[in-house]
Amino acid sequence: MLRLLLATSLLLLAASAQSRFKSIFDGKTFSGWRDVRLLNVPGNAFSIHNGAIKSNKNPWINEDLFSLGEYTDFELEFEWKVGPRGNSGIKYRLQDAVFLNESIERPVKKFEETLRDEYERRPSNRAKLKPTEHGQLYTVAFEFQLIDDNNYSYKLKDNQRTGALYSFLPPTKSASRPPGEWNSARLLVQGDHVEHWVNGEKVLDANLKSPVIAAGARARWGETHPVYKLLVDQPKKKSPILIQNHGDEAWFRNLRIRSL
Repeated sequence: MLRLLLATSLLLLAASAQSRFKSIFDGKTFSGWRDVRLLNVPGNAFSIHNGAIKSNKNPWINEDLFSLGEYTDFELEFEWKVGPRGNSGIKYRLQDAVFLNESIERPVKKFEETLRDEYERRPSNRAKLKPTEHGQLYTVAFEFQLIDDNNYSYKLKDNQRTGALYSFLPPTKSASRPPGEWNSARLLVQGDHVEHWVNGEKVLDANLKSPVIAAGARARWGETHPVYKLLVDQPKKKSPILIQNHGDEAWFRNLRIRSL
């Protein structure tokens, strides 16, 4: 009898946890998301296709899709797929977003210094972007990498493969399916602890305050760069969920979230 009661209690707890999940995509509209098509100036990075949010190839403005809801500690479940040689991701713990007019002549060429120049001079203005120019909204956040691991345009580092905490920590295993096939994923963020799951396999268990994060940020940006400080100090804990457009086709559906 006791065993039966315990099993029943566990089932009720599991059902209660599932019931707290909320859908954040209705399969038809951008309700609950910042629709890039309505911004000043309108973007074309995302559309809705066959019940999924689609990241469009080679948009005029490379930018992420922001959820209107903001979350601190949460569990996110979703399904995703990428096209051949595709690259995308889910971003979280957003610290900043900086618009770049990539057609502006600058005194520097390296991207990291281009971004520093934007922080210092702020020469870009989305509202004044011309049809002949190209823009990017660069987001300073952590990324759950989703990519075509085997056919990308260059050989990937381990910390750039599917399931990685992009550019910082590699996944412990490969668990994704080939391009064009749907995958399931789960993202857990609780305090500084994060987990990335792909197709039921936990592929990353990490701490956002790990020295590895600081070392990776230092190696790319240098300690005086604004992005380094944001990634290491992480002043903002509450954040939207971001779907990345990396210039490639990718699809997302059945997105649901619960706060912890």
